[in-house]
Amino acid sequence: LVTSYIAAAVKAKVALIEKHKMGGDCLNTGCVPSKAIIKSAKTMKLLKDAQKFGITNGSGEVDFPKVMQRVHKVIEKIEPHDSVERDTSLGVDVKKGEAKILSPWEVSVNGETLTTKNIVIATGARPTVPPIPGLDTVDYLTSDTLWDVNDLPKKLIVLGGGPIGCEMAQAFARLGSEVTIVEMGPRLMRVEDQDVSDFVLKKFTSEDINVLCGHKAQSFSNDNGKFTLLCEGPEGTVELSFDKVLLALGRSANASGFGLEELDIKLDKNKTIANNQFLQTNYPNIYAAGDVAGPFQFTHTASHQAWYASVNALVSPFKRFKVDYRVIPWCTFVDPEVARVGINEQEAQAQGIEYDIVHYGLDDLDRAIADSEDEGYIKALTAKGKDKILGVTIVGTHAADLIAEFTLAMKYNLGLNKILGTIHLYPSYPEANKFLAGQWKQANKPETLLKYVEKFHAFRRK
Repeated sequence: LVTSYIAAAVKAKVALIEKHKMGGDCLNTGCVPSKAIIKSAKTMKLLKDAQKFGITNGSGEVDFPKVMQRVHKVIEKIEPHDSVERDTSLGVDVKKGEAKILSPWEVSVNGETLTTKNIVIATGARPTVPPIPGLDTVDYLTSDTLWDVNDLPKKLIVLGGGPIGCEMAQAFARLGSEVTIVEMGPRLMRVEDQDVSDFVLKKFTSEDINVLCGHKAQSFSNDNGKFTLLCEGPEGTVELSFDKVLLALGRSANASGFGLEELDIKLDKNKTIANNQFLQTNYPNIYAAGDVAGPFQFTHTASHQAWYASVNALVSPFKRFKVDYRVIPWCTFVDPEVARVGINEQEAQAQGIEYDIVHYGLDDLDRAIADSEDEGYIKALTAKGKDKILGVTIVGTHAADLIAEFTLAMKYNLGLNKILGTIHLYPSYPEANKFLAGQWKQANKPETLLKYVEKFHAFRRK
């Protein structure tokens, strides 16, 4: 979509081919529906916690079919942003159908052969379905099919403790499902630091989510409609009964079935399309962007890549731009949220990077206290002895919003001193960013200079 917008905006002739739904995974089965159901789940949590706000008669009952109706209404409301009509109005020739790349300069669709100077492959990814014995005998769900469920599962197993698994586990638990997360690794959200995993685990436990880390799914069985999962853990085999199981085990690139094999377009070890710093494949006029290209699987990264893919395709060989992955933010939308930009502690240690660390607890923030959302923290890594930001992790309400200031600062090489010197509205959550910068300043104050200043003030008092 974004590649097409950009190409059309600079008056190139561009065709966009889509075989399924405009908007792709993000609109139809990913970001949009998941955030919609998370909002319903958080509303239910607020009702349960009503007494905390002095409201004694707060109560609520989940009407799950209506929850799902709202999810689909949200999708419908956003659909025009990604519609055929909008693209066409911008000058894009939209063709609904299944494409086949015939050569580096030819693509067929609906019996028509299009000729072109450049091709951008943005075919996305699909949920990974592992070859677990018996899986095909049970009624399993993925992020593609979850949104067709109309009855709340009484017992839900979530296979995978990454972002999708954690988000949906908490949402369905808040809506009334009995949820168990089965994670093969030693902890939840293992790309984050240990303290983040510990925080999320503690939160999930407080909400009665059963978390089984270090457990590997061995087999599924279906005994006349009674579904069972056997998994192997540190203390032996565990048997779990369930109504539905959600597979949240990552996503696999859509990199086959439309001509790549015939052209011998190279793939990386993880089966994404191999591409260089300009997003070119082994054919210099064929580019890849988004989930199918890696290395990140975020909508905002796909949009970022789209600029490079479209501009490089249109102006090469006169000028080419290297794609910039230095400052990529992301967020896992559990409650409280977990957002990050740059490196964290485990990555810095693995890379041998020296760093200082500064920490600010949101239990100190006036606005968070007023909202009874005073849990979580901001943790920043800075270059040794300097205010240069290497990475920031935020655990807390509005973390996805708060990370934007640090992303901007890192992008334009602004240190914590610049954030400290910026006026932040009171009372607001972004004040936390300034207070974190203040913590850094306090830890790095010029002791020698302050001694002279102290003597100067003493002299003036005489």
